[in-house]
Amino acid sequence: MNNVYEMFGPLKSLMEDASITEIMVNGTRNIYIEKDGKKMEADVNFQKDDEIVDIIKKVFKNFDKRIDYYYPSGDICLDDGTRVNAVLPSLTQGGAAITIRKLSQNIGTIDDLVKVGSLTSRVKDFLIAAVKLKLNILFSGGTGVGKTTLLKLLACHINDEERIIVIEDAPELHLGHPNSVSLQTRLPDENGKGEVDLRYLIRNAMRMRPDRIILGEIRGQEALDTLQAMSTGHRGTLAIIHGSSSRGAIARLETLAKFSGVDVPTEEIKKLISSTIDIVVHIVQLRDGSRRIINVSEVRGIERGAIAMQDIYTFRTEGVDDKGRIKGKLCSSFKMFPAFFKEMEKQGFVTTDVFKEDNA
Repeated sequence: MNNVYEMFGPLKSLMEDASITEIMVNGTRNIYIEKDGKKMEADVNFQKDDEIVDIIKKVFKNFDKRIDYYYPSGDICLDDGTRVNAVLPSLTQGGAAITIRKLSQNIGTIDDLVKVGSLTSRVKDFLIAAVKLKLNILFSGGTGVGKTTLLKLLACHINDEERIIVIEDAPELHLGHPNSVSLQTRLPDENGKGEVDLRYLIRNAMRMRPDRIILGEIRGQEALDTLQAMSTGHRGTLAIIHGSSSRGAIARLETLAKFSGVDVPTEEIKKLISSTIDIVVHIVQLRDGSRRIINVSEVRGIERGAIAMQDIYTFRTEGVDDKGRIKGKLCSSFKMFPAFFKEMEKQGFVTTDVFKEDNA
């Protein structure tokens, strides 16, 4: 991996620093990093913008990814899970831009997320049970809050006998599952031909005998295809969507499905969502820089023409410690047991202990 880091020139030392989680290049001299959840200016810079452009083109060529005047931005994922987004100067003012999101080396299992306080052990057990029960789960939140990491760590609990089809723009979800196939989108060539989008991959995945479909991100017209896949018996789908809350994520999914290019009445889309999505897990980065699950919500159906949801767990703030870190924990917050809980309990995955108030 160090050989790949060499290609990044002055950024190499930042990429090798395990305490840095994000690197943001805004032209030649405005380079920032994120460390311990805080953003600060880095002590490295470039002499001229051409240096940044040369690095972008070299790295993308090494990964056989296209970036040029006609496709002036793109994403790649390094073998260690580091994600790189680049934008050429034809789209920016002030020079080329690079955003590098590093995979935390301290998070190898979901128990590590418990150790750093992202969730509690009981919520961990509940989410693992949800995956084993083959519930359809959406992971929502803003950029860089840990949606992909949580999905990947939960996917480790999928039975080895199940066949998984992973669909992504850039290969980030290296599951290590013995019976899995990773499909990636493809840009068109110089003649505008050969493009492969998420919709095409989802439809093709249906012919690949999947037990599970995992979607790196729902962000466009593929929303309806994803819902239809779930509704045709492909349970246990895990997918990521950007949203400001659990309910916001469902509202965004509804909007994306409406603009799929297929004339489906709004009422039918709501019914489709309410009958396919089981759980939404919402993650945020708090003001102290920590990343926490703040809601695990159940989709319960349609009530008065709207999609009804119930929070199963909610993060309760308990103040701030002497180091400025937010204290709090996820606590059960439902009025009635989730509709699927009896089956969860029957299968022996969990007991009602997962809802005890003294979450640990």
